[in-house]
Amino acid sequence: MDEAGNEVILMGTGLGFKGKEGKLYVSAIFDCFDLGVLGLALEMNMKADLCVQTLENALTAYPSLEGAIIHSDRGTQYISEVYRQNIRKHGIHQSKNSTGGRCHDNARCESMWVRLKTELPYDRYDAREMTVEELKVLIWRYLLSYWNNRRICSANGGLSPMLKRRQYYAALGRAA
Repeated sequence: MDEAGNEVILMGTGLGFKGKEGKLYVSAIFDCFDLGVLGLALEMNMKADLCVQTLENALTAYPSLEGAIIHSDRGTQYISEVYRQNIRKHGIHQSKNSTGGRCHDNARCESMWVRLKTELPYDRYDAREMTVEELKVLIWRYLLSYWNNRRICSANGGLSPMLKRRQYYAALGRAA
């Protein structure tokens, strides 16, 4: 949360998995507060529509994201007019790398992508032998079930993202 009470979120995309039928791209919106995945979309291309769908999925699950700040790199899908129109439509404020090539601006998201690639397909499965649909199910389950609800995160004090979120809101209730 920022000082105005808006949820600050981080968006990352650009993760691709090479499957039997081609490359599958993953786009996710991660919450900077608890590292939870708030929105997710998977497609065979890396265009602005993928990012728009991720945003729509996050807003469907978390309507309170309207008015938030969303951070991304300067990829063409994030600076496209269709994407920028969608974030403006929901009152979301866009933050991008200050200048091109500053990897530290998106380091948190890139770190999460590395964990996904290490923990899921490359250590346990041969993604190159999987169909796109098999990859979609695998990645969807990993991020929205395992990552959000069971995977412990050291940044959360050893709690999963959704457990940290529940504890935060419970503490707000006690303080009120």
